Formats: sequence, C-alpha cells, structure tokens
Amino acid sequence: MTAAAVGFIGLGLMGQGFTRRLVEKGYRVVGFDIDAAKTGAASDWGVTPAKSAAEVAQACDIILVSVINTAAVEDVALGPSGVVAAGRGEGKIFVDHSTTELEATQRIASALAKNCGMMFVDAPVSGGPGAARAGTLAIMAGGAEAAIARIAPLMRDLGKMTHMGPVGTGQATKLVNQTLVLTNYCVLAEALRLAQAHGVDARKIPEALATGHAGSNLLAAVFPQMIDEDFAPRGFVRQVLKDLEMLQAAARDRHLAMPMASQALTLYRLLVAAGKSELDATAVVTLYPKP
Repeated sequence: MTAAAVGFIGLGLMGQGFTRRLVEKGYRVVGFDIDAAKTGAASDWGVTPAKSAAEVAQACDIILVSVINTAAVEDVALGPSGVVAAGRGEGKIFVDHSTTELEATQRIASALAKNCGMMFVDAPVSGGPGAARAGTLAIMAGGAEAAIARIAPLMRDLGKMTHMGPVGTGQATKLVNQTLVLTNYCVLAEALRLAQAHGVDARKIPEALATGHAGSNLLAAVFPQMIDEDFAPRGFVRQVLKDLEMLQAAARDRHLAMPMASQALTLYRLLVAAGKSELDATAVVTLYPKP
C-alpha cells in the first residue's frame, strides 16, 4: 500500500473505474471533472475533489487524464484553468489516457514541456470501464524513457503497460487497436445474424469457437450483449464514431486504404443519425434486420 497522491482528470465511465481502482490500491486520488456532479460523486469512493485541472496539477506530481475527445484534452492541459495554469512543474508528468489526435498529442506535449517543464506520456488504454476497475487494462504508452520509468509502478496497478516508443506512438498504437476492435463489432453483428438465420443457438457460439482462430475475448463479451440487446453503455456509440473519424483522418494523412474501417465508419454514422449515440457500441447490431 502507498500514500502517494495521484491526480485524475475526467470522472466519466472510465474515470470512475480508474479512480475506484486507485483508491482501493491505497493511493490518495485528487480528482476533477467539468461536471461538478461527477466530481462530487467520486468523493463517495474516496476521491479528494478539486475545483479545476490546475488545482489537481498543483497537488500532484503525476496527473492522469481520461476525457471525451481531443478538444477536452487540450483544454485540460492548456486551457485557462488547465494544468498549464498551475505554473512550472519540473518533474511532474501528464499522462493522457484519452484517445487523442496525433498532431494534437505532439503539440500538447511540446507546450507542457516549454511552459511548465512537465513531461508527457500518451498512454491510451483498451478494455473499457470494467478493466479499469479491475486493473487489467492494456496500456499503450509513448514517451521518454525517464517518464515511462516514473509511471511504471503506478501503471502496474492499472494493467499491463507496453512502451511503444516516443511521444505519439501510444496514440498510433491505439489507432491500430481501434481498427481491430471497432471493425470487429460490425463483423460480430453480421455473424450473429447469420447464426440466427440458420437456427443456431447463438449463445453457444463463443464456447464453440473459443479454441479456434475465431475465438477472442471480444466475441465472448459482445455476443451475449448483442443477443440480449443489452446496450447499456460500456463505451458510447458517439465515442466509437469519434475514434473512427480520427482513424480515417490518420489514414488519409498517410494515403492509406482502409476499406473495412471505412465501412465501420459509415455504419456508426448511421447509428448516430438514428439517434443511438448514447447506447453501447454493440448497438451496431440493430442496423442488421433480424431474420
């Protein structure tokens, strides 16, 4: 157990999982969310509330961030009440667990180093709120060796961190992750409808395929949700669309052809247009008619 103070900015679904885990592991967590109700709720499980991102940065040497999009990351880091407003912070580290645009990641890292003397690690995650709560996240980290070494003990309490290279490579790896995961949601939806059309007990599919090449942790998690039409959000449709739009932009910048990801992008645009942005990403199955 440790009494080290850790800052956490962003107390939505992921932030709740993160902070509950950290408190259970013995850290003193100082938290902030732009939604005061979320900040207040987090105090129920032991998070010390802060009034701004700057206040978190003043109180802690390691500041973890998990917010909705790139604009929110920039505001947390460089906005009028952001981390930069806390002043110089040599030796402090800003760890971005959000899924953030590559160009913005480099810009934020440079600005924090110049204006605050602060180190930066882009460390997006995969696994969802449940994995954050359990400490089983996959953490893809980009940053200097010194920064990675400093945060490594903390990251071990949250999951498995892999150092991918310099700043930006964590986010690039997350794009690879999203290519695999978000297109797979769509493929699993098609596979489910195929099974149902031919009278297969679809609940047996994950077990039947588990030891073959089709077996995966995503199949085991997603098929039951789709069958039960359990679309309580673990990750919102709108977040998936944001990530797919980001992926498309990154591919365009390197003139990459990604037809499967492009099809997934179209499907999630349709879901949002149908008013389903607040549902879980597995709701993509609703675009496929039931047999």
